[in-house]
Amino acid sequence: MSRSTTKCSAPKAFTKLPAHCWLSAFRSNGIPGYSVDNLSDALKKLKITTTDSTADSLEGCLDCLLQALAENNTETSEKIQKSGVLQVFASLLTPQSSCTAKVANIIAEVARNEFMRNPCVDAALIPPLVQLLNCKDQEVLLQTGRALGNICYDSHEGRNAVDHAGGAHIVVDHIRSLCSKTDPASEKLLTVFCGMLMNYSNENGKEHHKFTLCLPGEQPHQKKKKKIKLKSTILLFGVSMCVTEGHGAIEIQVLDTLQSQLINMGVIPTLVKLLGIHCQNAALTEMCLVAFGNLAELESSKEQFAYTNIAEELVKLFKKQIEHDKKEMIFEVLAPLAENDVIKLQLVEAGLVECLLEIVQKTVDSDKEDDIAELKTASDLMVLLLLGDESMQKLFEGGRGSVFQRVLSWIPSNSHQLQLAGALAIANFARNDGNCIHMVDNGIVQKLMDLLDRHVEDGNVTVQHAALSALRNLAIPVVNKAKMLSAGVAEAVLKFLRSEMPPVQFKLLGTLRMLIDAQAEAAEQLGKNVKLVERLVEWCEAKDHAGVMGESNRLLSALIRHSKSKDVIRTIVQSGGIKHLVTMATSEHVIMQNEALVALALIAALELVTAEKDLENAQLVQILHRLLSDDRSAPEIKYNSMVLICALIGSEPLQKEVQSMAFLEVVSKLRSHENKTVAQQASLTEQRLAVES
Repeated sequence: MSRSTTKCSAPKAFTKLPAHCWLSAFRSNGIPGYSVDNLSDALKKLKITTTDSTADSLEGCLDCLLQALAENNTETSEKIQKSGVLQVFASLLTPQSSCTAKVANIIAEVARNEFMRNPCVDAALIPPLVQLLNCKDQEVLLQTGRALGNICYDSHEGRNAVDHAGGAHIVVDHIRSLCSKTDPASEKLLTVFCGMLMNYSNENGKEHHKFTLCLPGEQPHQKKKKKIKLKSTILLFGVSMCVTEGHGAIEIQVLDTLQSQLINMGVIPTLVKLLGIHCQNAALTEMCLVAFGNLAELESSKEQFAYTNIAEELVKLFKKQIEHDKKEMIFEVLAPLAENDVIKLQLVEAGLVECLLEIVQKTVDSDKEDDIAELKTASDLMVLLLLGDESMQKLFEGGRGSVFQRVLSWIPSNSHQLQLAGALAIANFARNDGNCIHMVDNGIVQKLMDLLDRHVEDGNVTVQHAALSALRNLAIPVVNKAKMLSAGVAEAVLKFLRSEMPPVQFKLLGTLRMLIDAQAEAAEQLGKNVKLVERLVEWCEAKDHAGVMGESNRLLSALIRHSKSKDVIRTIVQSGGIKHLVTMATSEHVIMQNEALVALALIAALELVTAEKDLENAQLVQILHRLLSDDRSAPEIKYNSMVLICALIGSEPLQKEVQSMAFLEVVSKLRSHENKTVAQQASLTEQRLAVES
């Protein structure tokens, strides 16, 4: 019997935006006496005299532009665009020029504006900028990295251009070569290069970080900020980064390719190594976390992460954090990584669970918004870790584990979030018979029923769903069924029969179906419950909710199959359930077809007269003819169809239908069926049909 794994929504981090950007002193001195006239003159000179002007005059013009950008970035950028100077910059981006760093700086500044990024691409600035990544000058590399990063920000064209120019390869090589260096200059470059890669790989359709690489003291010029999952203000060595949320799902496929490209370059082991070496550098650490957040969604990245010590590094980093937003940033990386079973186990072994339990203990009684969010994230992540078989079993520890005991204490909590997480955790612990038997023997059923009682009237739907999920899984072992029925689980579950919430309906039905499996007395008792049967018949028509519709059909069938009771059959006939069982026989799922046919055979054997009109109206005979004629029908379907045909012959109107449809010819062919049981039943059915004809 399969057990459903039960998961909550992925842990969500805060939606708090930074009030400002922290920064460090890293400013150009500017030009005394700057004015609008100076800017206009500088633009004219740059456009007309770049080839003839001296280095000093060029630098003066560039300094004037930088000063103007510092004063009013948007307005100055508009003037630069209108002047046509962008095209001139391409010729100035040479390693030999003393002005190169300032030109790259200007490009980085104008590219902080969304409307300037495509013009930068159109002006053919990307190829010379990418070539500058090969130079040795620290300042040139720094400003070039900023320029490329800002052009890539929220720009499909920018990313494409960098991709075609091979910029990502060079930047990854730089990160790899600088990775072990801890001097301030190297760390500054590493931070900018990581930022550039993040903008290059960031997917607009997801709520990750995107950075505008700014000069200190200034906010990025960009679209209106929206709330995002991760709070982020990164302290760079002179380069401040702010976050906005992009839009436009059109880029997702391309960006998946770019992310895959980075993964194939081997950037993940390098970044994990970077995190370990530079864990004291707040800016660089956060950049690594953003990188992991951007890449961790891809399945191929999880496989690479699993071969690194990412779990150990993240847990080590997490333990050092005091601020809520820093913890949430790590949570945002842990959530997608923890979807991988190997990494789940690594995180458990690295001590993440103890960190999560500590957070729960500290925040459970708090009414602060940050603490409530942190409690949810920690408990949700705990449930996610239990989705892995190995990690779950390690934490269960034969039912004696401290983690398991702590989770049990969540169920009677007054916090809906902990009630939910506790019930989901029990559902996930209940994924093998040994665990289920131990938990039932140790009183977990009563805890879950008490929890359900607290949510009967206007209760929390997610808690109802989680508790029912746990009870369903616990009811799978044969030895647990009678114990749970004696404890009153069926009655507790029936209290939710009025629920109009499909998730609750679905789990309610599954729980009852598990409970009555091979439990004749319970099946009969429930099968004679008119309110239950009428509700099942109603849900059998819930075409908008396939899961509820399927489970309702299966429970109707199970009530008949396990009770073998005439009273149950009469209740189902009177409630209009026959047509649904006949329809179920045409299901695309063999197991459902078979369950329906067995139930219909019992109806025909025990109460044919009562049901014959409904069977006739539902066109059962025609359906059986189709099932037997179809070469794709499974052997058990053919076998049970023939058994049912033999039973239906006891009804005069149904017998006439059978005779009118030339069943003898179809059944005769099945005597040579490769399945011996089918072939034998075909011979018996042929004889019976011949006698009755």
